[in-house]
Amino acid sequence: MDKPNITKECLETVTENRFFSMVDIQYAPGKHYYTTSRHKPADIVAVKSDEEFKNMYADAVTCFVILKVTGDEPKLLLTKEFRYPTGRFLTSPPAGLMDPEDKSSGNPLFSTAVREIKEETGIDVKETDKLIEVSPLAFSSPGMTDESNALVCAVVELADYSSLSQDGAEGSECFDGFIMLTKTEAKDMLKAGRDREGIFYSIYTWASLIYFVSGLWEE
Repeated sequence: MDKPNITKECLETVTENRFFSMVDIQYAPGKHYYTTSRHKPADIVAVKSDEEFKNMYADAVTCFVILKVTGDEPKLLLTKEFRYPTGRFLTSPPAGLMDPEDKSSGNPLFSTAVREIKEETGIDVKETDKLIEVSPLAFSSPGMTDESNALVCAVVELADYSSLSQDGAEGSECFDGFIMLTKTEAKDMLKAGRDREGIFYSIYTWASLIYFVSGLWEE
């Protein structure tokens, strides 16, 4: 099958507000495909050139936070965050949208990660800590949206756990504590496909578990 040629002329805005756009992609006569996007209709990913596509920034950054606390084995730090589409607290890695100020920094992904980790966990990532770009951009669900997240791992050394705090939550963010997993506990959660309370989790939580138990962050 030949690739559909999607241009701005193929787009029809179904609805648009300050939070999202829904766009009808009329990819062929009488053929329609709908996408929901954080981008304005004229800037959705489908109409970017190949060069623009390869050089675009992710909408947000998801952070795999691994704690190395004195006298303890390394642990993956996850949060219990209320997710409005599911109506429940889900076990999740810290994450947040990339701000315009981040894009003008020397490293937009790391700038976003450091800020979000501070806001959602209270941890100050130090220059001596290790930041790893796991993926510059991963699509969330390309059958439904062009939303994307970069994946960044932060390996943080702490003297103790006293700096952990969720007091920096902003806007609609709602948290209910932390989950800290050893490698064995992370493997158990992967095998179960659910968290300790039997609740399902997102693909980004799954990715954080896989990355942690793989040991790639140690290389």
